[in-house]
Amino acid sequence: MFLDWKQAEEALKDVEIVGYENNKPVSVIRHSEDLRCLGIGTDAAVFYCAYTPDYAYKVYSDKALEKKDVEAGIYERLTGSQYFPRCYGTGPNYLVLSYEKGVTLFDCLLQGISVPTQAIKDIEEAREFVRSQGLNPRDIHLKNVLLHEGRGKVLDVSEYVKEGSDNRWEHLVWAYTHFYHLLNDVQVPLWILETITNWYNRIDTANFRIEDFSKRVSRLFLGERK
Repeated sequence: MFLDWKQAEEALKDVEIVGYENNKPVSVIRHSEDLRCLGIGTDAAVFYCAYTPDYAYKVYSDKALEKKDVEAGIYERLTGSQYFPRCYGTGPNYLVLSYEKGVTLFDCLLQGISVPTQAIKDIEEAREFVRSQGLNPRDIHLKNVLLHEGRGKVLDVSEYVKEGSDNRWEHLVWAYTHFYHLLNDVQVPLWILETITNWYNRIDTANFRIEDFSKRVSRLFLGERK
């Protein structure tokens, strides 16, 4: 039986988050000792409270506060799917979500945890479900896909009302299909993952070819840092 998430309301009042322009991650300036920060994004930070262990709290910066109700509406449309957290309610600047156990695909690469094909298939099915609800499954990447007991789940749905494809998941699937067998069970250094992420975030989408990008990444793994 779920504990009452309102027990965390007082602790959440102490959270102070600063947002920035140009998709820079937020900064957590202050938070209660009763909360543990699970991660940060460009709009919000997510916290866990030990005495409400079934929940996670997504706290928005003032700059992104208008996105809170939009995202709550997205979660409502995705209700019933096993591939997404459940939204239990909202506060003045936060969403109350189900706490999901597991490891992100980013941390799987860092720790050398094998990512099974089933997890990739799960995300493909999740994307199909999103489309069936009249939404657009965007912004799916290594840090917001969770692996738990061999299955995949998506943690962030905030961009599903936007139009167009950013191709991030398609590029990950391509890399998984063509190269992941070379990395399976290998602990990839953080600096390599961060370098690849920085390169990818700077790509010219009009002229981007995943094959050319993969060659550059391959040279990085071989020690030819360019």
